[in-house]
Amino acid sequence: MTAAFPFSAIVGQEQMKLAMILTAIEPRLGGVLVFGDRGTGKSTAVRSLAALLPPITAIKGCPVNAATAADCPDWAGITTTDTIERPTPVIDLPLGVTEDRVTGALDIERALTQGEKAFQPGLLARANRGYLYIDEVNLLEDHIVDLLLDVAQSGENVVEREGLSIRHPARFVLVGSGNPEEGELRPQLLDRFGLSVEVTSPTDIDERIEVIRRRDAFDMTPDAFLAAWQDKDAAIRDRILSARATLDSTEAGDAILRDCAKLCVALGADGLRGELTLLRAARALAAYEGADTVSRDHLRAVAPLALSHRLRRDPLDEAGSGARVARCVADVLG
Repeated sequence: MTAAFPFSAIVGQEQMKLAMILTAIEPRLGGVLVFGDRGTGKSTAVRSLAALLPPITAIKGCPVNAATAADCPDWAGITTTDTIERPTPVIDLPLGVTEDRVTGALDIERALTQGEKAFQPGLLARANRGYLYIDEVNLLEDHIVDLLLDVAQSGENVVEREGLSIRHPARFVLVGSGNPEEGELRPQLLDRFGLSVEVTSPTDIDERIEVIRRRDAFDMTPDAFLAAWQDKDAAIRDRILSARATLDSTEAGDAILRDCAKLCVALGADGLRGELTLLRAARALAAYEGADTVSRDHLRAVAPLALSHRLRRDPLDEAGSGARVARCVADVLG
């Protein structure tokens, strides 16, 4: 199996890397949407971050990667309490996938050969405690995206069909990527992703040269390249694990809550999902930086990630969504 490119070796794309780190710290953010040019490191970043994280401990043979025997669903028929270590799952969801393949369905082979009604787990079961990656998410059928977002929010997959009534945990970080030239997501779906990032191809010659140099070194001498970046990846891993441990104790005062509400009202964001995402992202960043409390600086840093995709279209404003958020942050937070 080919090793993933080191996360710390990715050149530039700081906003994308920050969004990935925040979702690794706080899965309740609801995932991240990355839109941009082809070949800008979108899928590389997902696989690199997952490879950077420590392996998960799961019950041997459990189809949903349960950490304990109590968490492994009864329908799986697993009786052992033995555990194994496995890499953090990264499951690719292909275009044209059927709903049965995603959620799971009746095991037709066992039904025909043994006369038993059994459940065949889908991609959501395999992605539990890991990442579900959708390339070209804007080309995926809307009802599949709706289903994925609902499960990502609830953390549970429910299948009620063909006489089956199945539930199992499905807690994963949903990462979608796409090229805006090939179509946009509906506003309702955009709003359900926690964070969003727009990435572009670098225009600086030296930066492009460094991208080529690092990728070529990784392809030619992967072992030496991985060893050279091992310590930096380990430092990021330690910060993520430390942030996870302190996340719940990181405080956000009433003043921060008021700032979140003011920003969303000023931007005209519908509902309260924007405030909740902004608060969770700021708290995750504060924990990642080792701060005890959330500050306005944390809000400023994550506001473009949490709010840019929640803006209503303004045909009279030629500025991009990122510029509008920056302008609003300056007005509200100073």
